[in-house]
Amino acid sequence: MAVEGGMKCVKILLYVFLLAFCACAVGLIAVGVAAQYVLSHTISQEATPGSVMLVVIIAVGAFLFLVAIVGCCGACKENNCLMITFVIFLSLIVLVEVAAAIAGYVFRDKVMSEFNKDFREQMKNYPKQNHTGSILDRMQEEFNCCGAANYTDWGNIPLEPKGRVPDSCCINVTQGCGINFKVKDIYTEGCVEKIGAWLRSKLLVVAAAALGIAFVEVLGIAFACCLVKSIRSGYEVM
Repeated sequence: MAVEGGMKCVKILLYVFLLAFCACAVGLIAVGVAAQYVLSHTISQEATPGSVMLVVIIAVGAFLFLVAIVGCCGACKENNCLMITFVIFLSLIVLVEVAAAIAGYVFRDKVMSEFNKDFREQMKNYPKQNHTGSILDRMQEEFNCCGAANYTDWGNIPLEPKGRVPDSCCINVTQGCGINFKVKDIYTEGCVEKIGAWLRSKLLVVAAAALGIAFVEVLGIAFACCLVKSIRSGYEVM
């Protein structure tokens, strides 16, 4: 039995929220994949709290997309079983997102500690002039930094000639500018702190987006529950 009256408006609003869920799901997957790509070039490939959290984000995005499809089918067919399944799964997603947010807060210092450790490990591989070297050069140029804590970290790396820093540390990058450099001509701040500050600023945006997504999901649960109640009432009338 088709829903009537105000429930038609609820059904339409639920469709709108389902479209929002699909957009949020795609966004979560994109953010997770992009962040995983960045971390894979800066942090070791071993399982870490940061990498595990990204896998959770991608998994939640994929699951949210599937749940949105279930909700769409349930609303379209006015199927009580599908709608209840949608409510249960969406509630689980909200719980997982809350748990991930708590884990992110708890492990925030751990992630930075890992980044500092692995950045220094990558610095040791810099003299090999491999892919790692180009990544570190790009990071130093983009973030206007030099070394992990500061430019003196490169003094512990066996670069030729001795006592030089990578050219990417120079304020004006030119071939060989890191040889016999003057401190005033290079960036002296470390990359770990500067990149950490950048990540923290982005984290505020992500947190705000997460709150928005959670709010939309809670509203979706509320509208879905209303629709379930209406469908059940229709069955009782029949």
